[in-house]
Amino acid sequence: MPATGAGLSPRSEAARIVACWLEWGAFPDRQVAGIETGRGAVTELVYGVVKQHRRLSWVLANCVERPPTLPVAAAMLIGVYELLDLERAPHAAVNESVLAVRQLGAAAQTGLVNAVLRRVARERAAILAALAAQPLGVRMSHPDTLLERWRARYAPLALEALCLWNNRAPEVVLRVNLWLTTMDAFVAALAAQGVAAAPQPAAPERCVVLPHGRRVSDAPGYAAGLFTVQDPSTLLAPELLAARPGERVLDACAAPGGKTTVLAEAMQSQGTLVALDRAPPRLTRLQATLDRMGFGKFVQVSEGDLTAGLREADATPFDAILLDVPCTNTGVLRRRADARWRFSPESLAAAVAQQRALLDAAAPRLRPGGRIVYSTCSLEPDENEDQVRRWLADHPAFRLDRERRSFPPESGADGAYAARLVNTSG
Repeated sequence: MPATGAGLSPRSEAARIVACWLEWGAFPDRQVAGIETGRGAVTELVYGVVKQHRRLSWVLANCVERPPTLPVAAAMLIGVYELLDLERAPHAAVNESVLAVRQLGAAAQTGLVNAVLRRVARERAAILAALAAQPLGVRMSHPDTLLERWRARYAPLALEALCLWNNRAPEVVLRVNLWLTTMDAFVAALAAQGVAAAPQPAAPERCVVLPHGRRVSDAPGYAAGLFTVQDPSTLLAPELLAARPGERVLDACAAPGGKTTVLAEAMQSQGTLVALDRAPPRLTRLQATLDRMGFGKFVQVSEGDLTAGLREADATPFDAILLDVPCTNTGVLRRRADARWRFSPESLAAAVAQQRALLDAAAPRLRPGGRIVYSTCSLEPDENEDQVRRWLADHPAFRLDRERRSFPPESGADGAYAARLVNTSG
């Protein structure tokens, strides 16, 4: 296949990315990030096809006798997605998909692509009716592994609502930096530039929704650090930590830095806030965010892994620790297009083990009377309530003080869990 940037159309770029995902499991978001021209169109097609992969593959399997080669399959999946979900004009979807197949070096199969997509366009109503009669995993394009777990916890209507939420295109939410401005002033600045931003219902006093089609970097106040892109669910953990001015606080898994800036804002840039992460590229992004939002000189950015120990300068016990741990991301499936397909019992077990190791490493770093907030963007009890209770059973000096949860169909924000654990020793 041609490499990215080799004069490909947006559909061809999208097909190339989808083919790489199908063949190697390459992360779609990382591939899309490298697109310089037409990124919005490529993102819409790639994320939509990846989310709807099981559903679209069912349609394709019923229209072809033998599976086509990967580049051709990717182009056809995009064409089917455009015809069924985006309701694009049939001639445009078909012709552009045929062009994409040519650009990807499979001109010999353009006849097959043309015939299949014309059939889908012609039989669209019947295909959608047939899809509606399929099991939930097919018609909502979710893996059975996840659905079986969720059926044990959620009523049928709640389960369907969750799947619908996961398949929605996520809005861009801006969290206002109250250290530098006010909500009213920020909304007024947007309105003065013709941007009608609506309050985000889950956090109307902190967050607004950027209208579709607006570039974040072009929004008034971006360079001045008046906001950051942040779903309201990410506020649960730092608000539960309730960091105060003058305290010594550790953000133990800090990058990309949204929660760090919430902590810095709450501390009014007074005290000590250490932002730790083990990946240098992520730390670079974290530092850039802190600098832009006015906290670059206050927050101490540190490279390291909590489970491997802290450098001597960071070893003094902390008053509070935010432990936003790596997880399976099942609460943010609408934003992480491929995360549903990466979930497995093995990946869950690995996440649970890593989370436990981080909890074990955080406890000795806390002063007596101090607090840890453990948080995930997962919906799985194994990573949330069950994890916390297992850990507390082995650490009697700690007690559970409070828990917070966000279930997307109810909260109107992404899925999240946070628990405040207090060290009662001393």
